[in-house]
This record gives sequence, structure tokens and C-alpha cells, in this order.
Amino acid sequence: MCARLISVDDEAGWIAVCDLDRLKREAIVRVAGRDLLVIWNEGHVVACERACPHEQADLALGHVTAGRLHCPRHAASFDLRDGAITAGWPSLPLRLYPVRITGGQIWIETPQQQTGR
Repeated sequence: MCARLISVDDEAGWIAVCDLDRLKREAIVRVAGRDLLVIWNEGHVVACERACPHEQADLALGHVTAGRLHCPRHAASFDLRDGAITAGWPSLPLRLYPVRITGGQIWIETPQQQTGR
């Protein structure tokens, strides 16, 4: 289920992770060599960190329903629009990353190019 790194645009800090058709089939794809996921959510592509910011569970083992990524370790979930955790949970939001789609290929901006939380 791991995506292979297809190419890197070093100047802009973007990496190609997989094609859109694959993501539509699999719903959640791990990004090779990085602790990131790409997710198919209600017609949109979302890129996020792979580890749950609450308990560090592998979110690739979770599931997506109604616009939320559910952690496989606890009952909390994350809003895939803004990363917010379920109300009442003491956690930072899920970190989301910019996505672009070019020629059916999904690209995400690498975390090294992002400013810290």
C-alpha cells in the first residue's frame, strides 16, 4: 500500500506521491519515505501527518467517514478540512499539508518547506 516516490521538485519543495486514480481506489495512501498520508475525502485530496498528535497511533490504520479521519487507537477523530480533533480531547490538531494535482498526479508540499506549528 506504500506509494513510491515518483519525482521531486526540489526548488518548490513539492513531491509527487501517487496518481489520483490509485488514491480513489485505496482511500488512504502512505507516502514513501515520509511520515505522511494522502486521503481521498468526499471528492477532495487531503495530505496530513501519519502519526496521531494525541497518542502517536498510525493513522494509516484508521478510517475515513463523513469528512473525518478516525484514529485506530482511541475514539477521537480529526476534521479533514482543518485538522481539528473531536471536542474535548487534549491534543494539537492534525497537521495538514498543501496539495496540488497536475496531470492526474498528486503532489504535496514537503514538511521541511513548512513553518513549524
